[in-house]
Amino acid sequence: MSDSHPTIDVVAAIIEDRGRFLLARRLAGTHLEGMWEFPGGKCEPGETHEACLERELREELDVESIVGPEILVTEHAYPERTVRLHFRTCAITRAPRAMLGQALRWASREDLGSIEFPPADRALVDLLSRGRV
Repeated sequence: MSDSHPTIDVVAAIIEDRGRFLLARRLAGTHLEGMWEFPGGKCEPGETHEACLERELREELDVESIVGPEILVTEHAYPERTVRLHFRTCAITRAPRAMLGQALRWASREDLGSIEFPPADRALVDLLSRGRV
């Protein structure tokens, strides 16, 4: 990866309920606005992946969570930044609430291929669509 732009570590939750996955829509005015993604966010300096995901899910969805194992790590270079995404399975304690005004939806494996995701999420979407996770 190029040293001309920073690499950002992001942890995202794969939350599955009755064969459907929780997705959040990126807010207007943010990088990749309008695309759907798995909930999560950037790690703070010195923060573990588990602590990051627990914090992000509390802030974004008003839920407590049980963070499971890492399923996939992938990197993607956008023009202005490189993102290193750590996808982890996760269970949540109650129905999520959109605390930032973002749209939420539950999508089946079959629906994932027709949803617009950021390029960095494509490897995970392919795995989930094929039932490999």
